[in-house]
Amino acid sequence: MSRHAGGFPEAARRALGDTQLRNNVQRATSTIRAKRLAMVGEVPDWEALRSGAEAIKAQTMATLPEQLEALEASVQRAGGTVHWARDGDEANAIVARIAHAHGAREVVKVKSLVTDEIGLNEALEAEGIHAVETDLAELIVQLAGDTQSHILVPAIHRNRAEIRRLFERTIAKGETLSDDPHALAAVARKHLRRLFLSARVAVSGANFAIAETGAICVVESEGNGRMCTTLPEVLVTVMGIEKVLPQWQDLEVFLQVLPRSSTGERMNPYTSLWTGVRQDDGPHEFHLVLLDGGRTDVLADEVGRQALHCIRCSACLNVCPVYERSGGHAYGSVYPGPIGAILTPQLKGLEAAPTLPWASSLCGACYDACPVKIDIPSVLVHLRGKVVREERGRLDPERAVMSAAAAMFASPGRFARAGKLARLGGRGPLARVAGWAPMLSAWTAMRDLPTVPDQTFREWWQQERGR
Repeated sequence: MSRHAGGFPEAARRALGDTQLRNNVQRATSTIRAKRLAMVGEVPDWEALRSGAEAIKAQTMATLPEQLEALEASVQRAGGTVHWARDGDEANAIVARIAHAHGAREVVKVKSLVTDEIGLNEALEAEGIHAVETDLAELIVQLAGDTQSHILVPAIHRNRAEIRRLFERTIAKGETLSDDPHALAAVARKHLRRLFLSARVAVSGANFAIAETGAICVVESEGNGRMCTTLPEVLVTVMGIEKVLPQWQDLEVFLQVLPRSSTGERMNPYTSLWTGVRQDDGPHEFHLVLLDGGRTDVLADEVGRQALHCIRCSACLNVCPVYERSGGHAYGSVYPGPIGAILTPQLKGLEAAPTLPWASSLCGACYDACPVKIDIPSVLVHLRGKVVREERGRLDPERAVMSAAAAMFASPGRFARAGKLARLGGRGPLARVAGWAPMLSAWTAMRDLPTVPDQTFREWWQQERGR
């Protein structure tokens, strides 16, 4: 775990004290994990699919500028408009400008991690535009004034009873509801129906975008996304630049690995694809906002760029013991779990999230589960090294002691002299390290030096065998 004060360690410590949270997360991740294993086990060429997905992503990142230029040209040929945003502020301003241009005071949204990443809802609210989440879990989070705790199921930390009480306070005031999931879904459906029919502008993310054709793909389980992408007059898609794929046929691979790895299904109930605009079919205007948001900086790191291969399936979260015990909120990001531990510090900068590279173990379960073979443990080690190197200018007692120890162990002579000094110092003070090195209390609270022997091995050898 990281040596830094606060950050993930402190947030995780608080989460560990929330028994209800841990129980909710454990039950949900166990269920999803079991479903995924069953679906993956049906596919005889699963490892070949993983390798194929990895190769497509690697090739795409190697030619990303060309792919994005091809995507822009394809979208424009199909009647869409492309906007480029260097960061979240620019992307938010673009969406707000489009909404204002159409007199929209309310927009409906498809579940989108990238809009959560840039704080779009809050930015639109500041502009007098209310963004309504239409995904059931995202709606729950929004109504509660909460934050997401899982990539796939953002309200995984809440149980049915909590959701019922939330709905009775908000969208079903005065009603007495049951804990039945179907009944709760019906309440949300009734609440959203008016919005679907009246909204002039919708906002979506993108699971994939095809450079060859300009098509945008969104996969979902509820159908709310389909309502958002077809009924409003204007559709705005905000997309991280890493979501582009070169060719239409690349979807063949990803539409097999994504649903099995995320929801544990053979295919998503709703797979929506649209290409620009056409008369009397869907929105009259389509805008694609291509967000950098630190992604080109990630691309420049030959090891860390693997994080851009992520297809947001959440398989790594569901097998991670650290995530299961700490919950999603401890990561301080919309990308929790192992992928968040390597993606967020790179997007935000290591100085903004220096503890996250220590927020996941190196057991390798996340790599085994990843459908695009992101070597998360290797990236974690890489980022930990960067954090340490960037901190070398700071006074760190632990680092000073470890450097001195390294110098001692590097020389047989220095090591021998250190042994003699240890004996001269007496066994008592040295046997209790905590007594003389309080600055290393994180180590010494559980560790004592062994008793210093009367003879070193070298001295014994010389006495018994001579030189």
